[in-house]
Amino acid sequence: MTGNIVRPYGDTTGDGRIQVSFTLPVPFGTPTEQARAEGAAMQLATKMGLDPAMVVHAKGMGPDYTFFIVYGRVCHLVDLSEVQVTEREFPLLSSAEVNLRIRSNLGRKLVVVGACIGTDAHTVGIDAILNVKGHSGEKGLEYYREIRVVNLGSQVSVPDLVTRANDEGADAVLVSQVVTQRDAHISNAQEMSAAFDAAAAAPGAPDRPLLVVGGPRFDPSMAAELGVDKIFGKGTTPGEVASYLAYALAPDGGEPAGEAA
Repeated sequence: MTGNIVRPYGDTTGDGRIQVSFTLPVPFGTPTEQARAEGAAMQLATKMGLDPAMVVHAKGMGPDYTFFIVYGRVCHLVDLSEVQVTEREFPLLSSAEVNLRIRSNLGRKLVVVGACIGTDAHTVGIDAILNVKGHSGEKGLEYYREIRVVNLGSQVSVPDLVTRANDEGADAVLVSQVVTQRDAHISNAQEMSAAFDAAAAAPGAPDRPLLVVGGPRFDPSMAAELGVDKIFGKGTTPGEVASYLAYALAPDGGEPAGEAA
C-alpha cells in the first residue's frame, strides 16, 4: 500500500494477515472438549472478520478455560491520516536545566508526592520515576536537588493521599496505576481528582496540586476526562516527568543551565 492507506502485513506485503489471542470460558480436556473449544474459537474469529482463519495454538488454562492464538486475514484498511497523536507540549530539559528553572522561577524546592493508590501494589513504575536509581539510564526525581520527593509506596487510599499531600505542601502528586482489571485505573484516577477538588474547595484549604497519573494502559488524551492535569503512558522516563513538572510549575524558564545538577 502507498500513502496514508496501509494494510496489515503477515507473510507478504499487504496480505492483510493478523494474529490475535484471547481466552474463552470453555474446557480443553478430552478430545471432544478440545474440538469444541477450537470450534468456538473459529466461530469467534469468523465473527471478527478473519477469513480464512486458523487456530495455531490452543492451551487449557485450568479446568474451565482455554487460551487461543488465531491467525487469519482481514479486509480492513488503516488510514494513517486519521490517527491522532498527543504531541509533547514541553521541551526536554537536562537535570541541570530543571534545577535552575525551579530555583529561578519557583524560588524554593518543588515538592512531589508519589504513590500507587487503591489496591495497586505494583511500585516498579512509580519507583522508576521517583527513586534516585531511575531507569533507562536516567536518574529519578530524587536526584534533582531542587525537587523534594515523598514516596508513599503502594496501596495508598485516596483520603490518605490527599491528607499527606496537603501536609507536605505538595506542588504535584504523581500516581502510578498498573492494575487495570475492570478499569480500576480509570475509576481510581477519577476518585483521586474528585477528592483533591473537594479538598481544595474547603475554606482555607491549600490549592489543588498538579495531578499526574501514569501507567501502561492510560490513554494520554484522557486527561480532561479523568480530571487530571497530565497522563504519561508506557515508556515514560524520569527526565520527561521532571521536564514537565518544571514546565508546568516553574513557567517562563530561566537562563541556560551553566552548572552541574
